[in-house]
Amino acid sequence: MAVLEHPHGLLEAPRFGAGGELVYSDVLAGGVWACSPEGRVDELLAKRRGIGGIVPHARGGWVISGRSVVHLAPDRSQRTLLAGEDACGYNDLGTTAQGDLLAGVLRYRPLAGEPETPGRLVRMAGDGSPQVLNDDGIWPNGIGISRDGETLYLSDYARKVVLAVPAAGGAAREFCSVAGGSPDGLAIDARGGMWVALGDAGAVARFSSEGTLEETISLPAGFVSSLCFGGADMRDVLITTADNRIRPELGGTLLRARSDLAGLAVAPTVA
Repeated sequence: MAVLEHPHGLLEAPRFGAGGELVYSDVLAGGVWACSPEGRVDELLAKRRGIGGIVPHARGGWVISGRSVVHLAPDRSQRTLLAGEDACGYNDLGTTAQGDLLAGVLRYRPLAGEPETPGRLVRMAGDGSPQVLNDDGIWPNGIGISRDGETLYLSDYARKVVLAVPAAGGAAREFCSVAGGSPDGLAIDARGGMWVALGDAGAVARFSSEGTLEETISLPAGFVSSLCFGGADMRDVLITTADNRIRPELGGTLLRARSDLAGLAVAPTVA
């Protein structure tokens, strides 16, 4: 089901809000947006571009990526959490069960044609201290964590693989690779399986907890950027796209579906 009536470009960073609102970003046109259960679309943060990740904060509001990582409080005030001189930007975000913030650091501008430079996966604890966990990924994208909390997952869009990184940091191993498209945003389900948005393949894929491809689902869009689980039973699925074939004139949209499997909740960060 296509959710939005509002025209957009490349949508990213989908989340279910506590009040039933659907939160997302428009990467190229800019802004953080929220669609109410009644379908009203409001802009929560104007103009900010390049937002590839949004996660909830324990004190309310949202933590948002871009050129830096900021906490957008319920009163719309902002507080910078991460900013680095050697970072071109921060892409997707995730959290640990303890509320540590996880962020993928871009160290080159892929859309500007710059030469590839390895990025980083960093963790920011509640005391505000950032730690580099891994620098094996070239174009860091979707971030997830295993059910037992021992493994972090990171999409490397450039190499078409998802990496598995020890939660304490260290060398990555290849968890899975994709034959079509490139791995973008991802989400973990209650059985430990991984759902991955496949970018320009226009689909999402589910991999088992061992990294075996189990299912690929084509969607009515040419580019699928991310997805998340939510709802009262964690079986609602929200998917962001850059275009759509249901109402093509609206461009990127949100697709909403139901899953037989529940997803794992993304814990609010305390950073």
